[in-house]
Order: sequence, then C-alpha cells, then structure tokens
Amino acid sequence: MSRIVDCLFIIAALTLASAPAHSDDYPSRRITLIAPWPPAGAIDTICRELAPGVGDLLGQPVVVENRPGAGSTIGTADAAKATPDGYTLVMAGSGSMAISPTLYKELPYDPRRDFTPIALVVRVPFILVVNPSLPIESVTDLISYAKAHPGALTYGSGGAGSPHHLFAEMFKTVTGIEMTHVPYKGSAPALTDVIGGHIALLFADPAPTLPLIKAGKVRALGVTSAAPLPAAPEIPPLAERGVPGFDAAGWGMVVAPAHTPASIVTRLYDAFRTVEARPEVRDRLIFLGLTQQASPPPETLQSFIDGELARWGKVVKSAGLAATQ
Repeated sequence: MSRIVDCLFIIAALTLASAPAHSDDYPSRRITLIAPWPPAGAIDTICRELAPGVGDLLGQPVVVENRPGAGSTIGTADAAKATPDGYTLVMAGSGSMAISPTLYKELPYDPRRDFTPIALVVRVPFILVVNPSLPIESVTDLISYAKAHPGALTYGSGGAGSPHHLFAEMFKTVTGIEMTHVPYKGSAPALTDVIGGHIALLFADPAPTLPLIKAGKVRALGVTSAAPLPAAPEIPPLAERGVPGFDAAGWGMVVAPAHTPASIVTRLYDAFRTVEARPEVRDRLIFLGLTQQASPPPETLQSFIDGELARWGKVVKSAGLAATQ
C-alpha cells in the first residue's frame, strides 16, 4: 500500500512540475517575442521598439528573437507550437496570417485555430514608386501608359506571393491594365533595380523608400492606404488619384498560442497598448513610415483576421498563385 501511495505522490509532483505557470503568477520569467523576419526590417524594428517598455510594465524582460524563413511562416509556426502560457509571442503579419494560408499547399499552422490574438499594433501602407526617367508623373499617367503598351511595364516584388506582388496584382485588377512581374529574392534588390531603370516600378516598403523619394532617385505616385502616410502627407493615396476605393496595407499583430488564459491576454494587451501610445514610440513608428494602430480588444481581432483571410485569399486566387508554394 505504501508503494502505491509513494507512486501517486511522485506522479502528482511530476504533474505539478510540468504544468504551466498559473496566470495569477504571470509573468515570473522572461517573455520571448518572435520576430519572424530578419533583423533591421519593419517587423523586427517594431518588436524592438515595443519590447523594452512592455517588459518594464510587466516586470520581466521581453526578449526579441529573429526566426526568419519561408515568408515568415517558420517563426509563426514556432509560436503556434509553444506552450500557451504567455511566455512565447510572435509579431504575426498579414503575410503569414492572411496570405500564406491560400498561397501554400500545406501550412504548419491554422491562423484561425492555432493562435490567440492580443493586439493589432501597426498597419504598413506601401508606396507605388517608378523610375523618374519614365514619362509617368501620376497614377493616371501610369494607367494610360500601361493601356497603350500592354505588358511593357515591369514591376518588381520580394517574390511570388509577397505583399509587393499582391498589391500590384490588386492594382492591375482594379485598373484593368497589364504589367509584367519580375520577382526578386527580397524587396531591397527590386528597389535597387527601379533606381537603376532595370524595372519600371514597385509597390515599396516605406522605411527604405522615403529617403530615396526625397533624394529624387524614385518618383512616388501614391500610397496604398486610404489615408496619407503621417511621415509623408504630401504623397496622395491612390484612391484619390485615379483608383477609387483602393485601400490596402500590411499589418503587424501580436499573437500567442491558442488557449492562452484570458487574464494573461488582457495583461499583454494593456501593456502593448500603453507602450504604443507613448509619444517617443509613436514618433519612431511614424519615422519608419508606419501607421500606428489603436487595437480593438483581443476578443474582436479574430473577426479582423477572418476578413483579411477572405480578402487576400481572393487576390492570391485571381493572381493564379493558390497552392503554388
């Protein structure tokens, strides 16, 4: 009998030792925030701007870890598989959460089932830029030129199915023009080739592009969001320059593994919202060409993800890219 009691005691002790920390003790150790892109990019920069302040509020360090690869799906998948205790988070983006589910034949996570949304942090509008030697001064010029020369204009992207590619595909569909896609291994070399005149245009990330616009190395025709960029209000939205209703942007959202306790989600949501509202963080995000996002409550964010999945799924399918990766 004593042996049975001893065994039961050991089993109970092991169970308690392996169980996640109680939410009322959270956090009792460091938190990992996965940035699923390489260092120095927009998502990595956002993580590093927010992490110190969030850590200070929670009383434990928030450590940013870069886990890039496969269009950000590797780092995102790592978070999906983590223990749902609030100690592993990921800055998920529109690519991994809304585009990849239609683009990839198989994805190691489900954006609806495998995550608990915490806070929508930023939107990332893109800027349509052209080589300044082209006789294209405006969006209407671009549309007229493309219709007069079907397929002659070349546009770059960071690869098939990247946001740069899908923004251009959406633009083609809405305007009824034809352009030729030239994929690159990343948006930086594509931007370099717009400057060099090797390709005509690019829907470009704002952070590296704004200095080039000011230097006259590329010409900005418009931004993809319905509102101007706070960092460059002189660049008009495409919707106001010949493409009515055009409104598209990438985004970054902090998510945790599914089944993370609600009390932990609430603490994280409050911390990220508080830090993002600080003037120095707001100014830094604006400098990077990003649009600060006042996040809805966590319980409403799944509806946002569902809408983005449907929206970008249609674009991926219309571009003939469904299940091609």
